Amino acid sequence: MGSLLPLFLLLLLAASYQPTGSRRRRWGTRTQGTGGRSPAPSETSAPFWVRISPEFKAVPPGGSLWLNCSSSCPLPEGFSLRTVLPRGETLSGPHWVSYQLLDVRAWSSDVQCFVTCAGETREATARITAYKQPRSVILEPPVLVRDEYTLRCHVTHVFPVGFLVVTLRRGGQVIYSESLERYTSVDLANVTMTHTLHARPSDFGQPVTCHAHLNLDGLVVLSSSAPMMLTAFAWSPASKALASTSIAVFVVIHLVVGALYLRKCLLMQSRA
Repeated sequence: MGSLLPLFLLLLLAASYQPTGSRRRRWGTRTQGTGGRSPAPSETSAPFWVRISPEFKAVPPGGSLWLNCSSSCPLPEGFSLRTVLPRGETLSGPHWVSYQLLDVRAWSSDVQCFVTCAGETREATARITAYKQPRSVILEPPVLVRDEYTLRCHVTHVFPVGFLVVTLRRGGQVIYSESLERYTSVDLANVTMTHTLHARPSDFGQPVTCHAHLNLDGLVVLSSSAPMMLTAFAWSPASKALASTSIAVFVVIHLVVGALYLRKCLLMQSRA
């Protein structure tokens, strides 16, 4: 029994012994196998972009426009548009869709285009602005009553009125400014602003202008009137009426006097 134990240990060591090169070859094979099973990058992880054009567009109130939504996705699963504006026709191609928007009356709207590619959805946003530059800015001739000028400015056919600021300038100096943010109408409007200016001797001969200023989130629209001069003899409507009446009476008196004088001369000639 004692002689069999050493023999048994030698057989066990021989069975478990493997050459070092064999272990290296097996480890190398196992490593190659793992690398061979690595999946190729799938299309779902490939990046793609979405674009909308134009990104910013200003139209007159009630106008219409086309927006084009495009993508680099090779096989887009769907296009969609989110907007509160009325929609018209739709045109499409392999990687784009064009949408028509009608009767744009909101002064500012965000329009979003969505594209789904391999289960992933991305978007692009455009800003649509509706505005109307004033058709005209008219400053009436200043009216002087006692020691005060009345300045009246008319801004016609402008939108949106709530973003309008009307300013009066004497030379290069602002003498009055008024914001109309309290107005929320969505229609074209005419605006009249009246301001009373205390007359000073230094004001005589100074030009006064009226300016309409629309600031639409960075889009600035300016319109100005022709200058009017401040004079010491500006006439009020009542003064004009009184002056006209006085002139008419003066003319009538002179006509009557002339007629009487002519009649007297004729009588004297007939007696002679």
